Amino acid sequence: MDTPLTETPVRGRKGRPRKFEREKALRKALEVFWEMGYEPASVSRLCEAMGVNPPSLYATFGNKSSLFLEALRFYEKTYWQSPANKLMSEPDIRRAIAAYFDEAAEIILSPDNPCGCMVVTAAVNISDSETEIIRRVREIREDTRKMFAERLRAAIKVGQLPPGTDAPALAGAFNALLEGLSLQAKSGLFQSELKAMAACAVRMLPESPRG
Repeated sequence: MDTPLTETPVRGRKGRPRKFEREKALRKALEVFWEMGYEPASVSRLCEAMGVNPPSLYATFGNKSSLFLEALRFYEKTYWQSPANKLMSEPDIRRAIAAYFDEAAEIILSPDNPCGCMVVTAAVNISDSETEIIRRVREIREDTRKMFAERLRAAIKVGQLPPGTDAPALAGAFNALLEGLSLQAKSGLFQSELKAMAACAVRMLPESPRG
């Protein structure tokens, strides 16, 4: 019988077994989903990567859908929380946008990660029956658009952008660029090429009223 997911015995020692490293297993699952997308990632492939058997996966995470949602939360927190915090805290809008998209290019084309954004990859690999996953992916994409809009409105308020700047439309354009970069990353681009494309985000900003 395979070792239960919740506990892994330490060889050569007696006493209480070492607790299963949940985060390590979740990271392995994340890598599979990120590389393959939701639908193509089979339970057997996930179990192989995590080093567990199907009953253990179901006992710990519920099912494949629940595992994906937890991996998605882990992904957002691990990779995108810091860039988002920097975007919102950097006083200058141009530096904020430039830094965000530059870091985004590094994340989606890092040699240490699968290419692209997991949210974008997942969005094209989900059947209509997975309503909870579809809802959550849409929420994440909408949250990103709202984040851009909030930051742009703050820049308008302090005079860094013209009063007539269409923050919702520009936020949507930024979101589209971000998702487009993710798709382009899978086309074999060099990171320097992706960063050059990301740099276009700053040029989308209207000139400051201050000149």
